[in-house]
Amino acid sequence: MLESREDNDIKVTEVDCKTALSPSRLPGYDYSLNPYRGCARGCKYCYVPNILRIPIGEWGKFVEVKRNIPKVLANELKNKEKGVVGISTTTDPYQPLEEGYKLTRYCLKQLLRYDFPVSIITKSSLVVRDIDLLLKFSEAEVGFTITTYNDLERRVLEPNAPSIQSRIKALKKCSETGISTYAFLGPLYPTIKENELEKLVDEIKKAGSPKIMADKLNLKPGIWDSVHNALGDDKVKRKIWQEAILGNENHYINLFKQLQKICNEKEITLEMQKY
Repeated sequence: MLESREDNDIKVTEVDCKTALSPSRLPGYDYSLNPYRGCARGCKYCYVPNILRIPIGEWGKFVEVKRNIPKVLANELKNKEKGVVGISTTTDPYQPLEEGYKLTRYCLKQLLRYDFPVSIITKSSLVVRDIDLLLKFSEAEVGFTITTYNDLERRVLEPNAPSIQSRIKALKKCSETGISTYAFLGPLYPTIKENELEKLVDEIKKAGSPKIMADKLNLKPGIWDSVHNALGDDKVKRKIWQEAILGNENHYINLFKQLQKICNEKEITLEMQKY
């Protein structure tokens, strides 16, 4: 049975899922858990449409709500070997709909019953709502995706995502409670300046996070066109992005060397993504 509605120009459909936990190939995860299919963020660089075989032009225009996933998860956990659960790998588990549906929270409650290690990645401060649950896990970590320091630039490719400062504030709140945290700079915008990079690392450290993970923009079919179109008429930024992504491989190499140098000076751990 499907129930659909329009929610701020996003088609929201309630669906029943057959499975909750899926085996994960991502480093550090044994399982992936995605309470929603689709994402209201609609970030222009997102690789997920290729994984789910969704036309990239449709990304950000629909969300399927797996309304029965807490119940399905509860049944699966009875027979699953304990392992790290990545929440979420193909959507933001704390996108706006989560405030009402609370599927991520209900799933956390089920995982807590068996004390499965959990690792959350989000762009939303809504995760602080669930600090009470996360503190009860033997192992839990929360990562915040931060792609640039300039919030005006952030809006170009992440039009429906929370501000950079709201993410840093939420990172601080999680860290202050003792929850393990990290910042994921991925994809790091190639337009970020060295002084901005240093300011960003400073803020992450002040927020109490001991670790940064970083990655470049990895092109999948349709992603460059999506990014290129979003950049509009800004010829300077379009040129920088094009050279960094399609032409000059040294751009990201030099950028990450700068990041490594800054992290060394600030005594913060840097891990580069390798897939």
